[in-house]
Amino acid sequence: MAQAQSTEADWVSRFADEVIAESERRAPGKPIVVASGLSPSGPIHLGNLREVMTPHLVADEIRRRGHRVRHILSWDDYDRYRKVPAGVPGIDESWAEHIGKPLTSVPAPAGSAYPNWAEHFKAAMVASLAELGIEYDPISQTEQYTSGAYREQILHAMKHRGEIDAILDQYRTKDKATGKPKAKQQQKPVDEAELEAAEGSGAAAEDDGSAGGAGYFPYKPYCGACERDLTTVTAYDDATTELTYTCVCGHTETVLLSEFNRGKLVWKVDWPMRWAYEGVIFEPSGVDHSSPGSSFVVGGQIVRKVFGGEQPIGPMYAFVGISGMAKMSSSKGGVPTPGDALKIMEAPLLRWLYARRKPNQSFKIAFDQEIQRLYDEWDKLEAKVADGTVLPADAAAYARAARTAAGELPRTPRPLPYRTLASVVDITAGHDEQTLRILADLDPENPVTSLDETRPRLDRAEHWINTQVPAEQRTIVREEPDTEALAALDERARESLRLLLDGLESHWSLDGLTTLVYGVPKIQAGLDPEAKPTPELKVAQRSFFALLYQLLVGRDTGPRLPTLLLAVGADRVRKLLTV
Repeated sequence: MAQAQSTEADWVSRFADEVIAESERRAPGKPIVVASGLSPSGPIHLGNLREVMTPHLVADEIRRRGHRVRHILSWDDYDRYRKVPAGVPGIDESWAEHIGKPLTSVPAPAGSAYPNWAEHFKAAMVASLAELGIEYDPISQTEQYTSGAYREQILHAMKHRGEIDAILDQYRTKDKATGKPKAKQQQKPVDEAELEAAEGSGAAAEDDGSAGGAGYFPYKPYCGACERDLTTVTAYDDATTELTYTCVCGHTETVLLSEFNRGKLVWKVDWPMRWAYEGVIFEPSGVDHSSPGSSFVVGGQIVRKVFGGEQPIGPMYAFVGISGMAKMSSSKGGVPTPGDALKIMEAPLLRWLYARRKPNQSFKIAFDQEIQRLYDEWDKLEAKVADGTVLPADAAAYARAARTAAGELPRTPRPLPYRTLASVVDITAGHDEQTLRILADLDPENPVTSLDETRPRLDRAEHWINTQVPAEQRTIVREEPDTEALAALDERARESLRLLLDGLESHWSLDGLTTLVYGVPKIQAGLDPEAKPTPELKVAQRSFFALLYQLLVGRDTGPRLPTLLLAVGADRVRKLLTV
């Protein structure tokens, strides 16, 4: 059997050890099952991606070791449509009439190519998971329930509804009969924003069933008339499986549950039922499921006492934020999805953000200027991997980001710094010929000869500039010199411009221009161009840089000056800076 790579220092390898050992105890010789669940109730955001990425990384490590592993992804597309999400194009308040229907029975947004709401929102996530190299076995819960796959489990749960009710009653905060607060154990309150952030996972529903005059039932029929789940079971016969329900729409129906396939178990029973049905060994869940009475905690008792199974190893994962944005909620709209992130960053970088943090550590994904620093950090890590100076945990995170057990993820052949590419496309407005001219000048001894060498990173940087950088921060180079500003310069400022222009030809490369722009204030101070800067010199350098920015782009700041000068071109620089 293949041995693990040198990944003993990272969290993924430790979970893989635990999962393999647990699988050998529970089901020796069978494929190891890890699981994720997503509800396509709206745009599936970057917080929901952790629900899939965490088991994926563990499954991939298990696969690298030569074990058979199955990562199941349950699409909770038979969940009820709960609310009309904000900020989704192609819908309006008329979609409110579908609240209570299964997601697969709700029309897709106007103009969609997909047959229903669930398929519309699944599609974008499916494409993103493919780009991220995530292998999984999809399971549609609509198909499972409507095909009768869970019939035995449903009948079993109904037969043992009293036991289920007793388990759930330990955590209920109100007495069913009086509606008043119970004296026994109270459920720890969960922050409303956290619950909303959990949407996109079936685990968000936290429904424990209905208790009417006929008693408690862990099963909800979808109405045969209006298709909604606004139903109440009024009678059930264990011997015949005859079930009667009424709906708020006025419809009443009596069916044989042994033949009826238009309903589902409530979430707090459905989830543990699936653990037993699929033999799940590992499935993470969000922080909102770690409190007393939450679905993961209660599910542990239900799976053992009712379904004869075992609870998975279930690490809690923390939330994922966005730089400059509040906590994510798919119901509020405007929340970045994995697809949005993959338009501005390459798949290995996005994988790395999840791989390098333990599941219980929160982190943010940058859509602002911070993305440039993240890319710098990634490039430094890649250099350390190449020269053998990388630390074991960092090497493991890099390996998990750059490749899977199936092979390497696509990469940019010549990964120039992201901030440089962003500056260039900002200045050239994406003009290919101008972009190639500038990139070729970055390193004249080893010039870029085709933009394809710099893709897909170049395309990601261009998309970031065009969609995430405000118009007032875009770089617009002057067409004509600022003659008034040039005329008003003192002799020292004029000398600094002459020194710069005199050195352009001999320093025309990225490294050369870097030396030149930092060196001019040193020369003016009587220092060697290679001298280390003093505090006074740093002040002089900042003043010189501000002067150049004002004369070139009319602002005090802008892209890195060496890149800006290359982009503007020597002739135009002389035109704009000659006194």
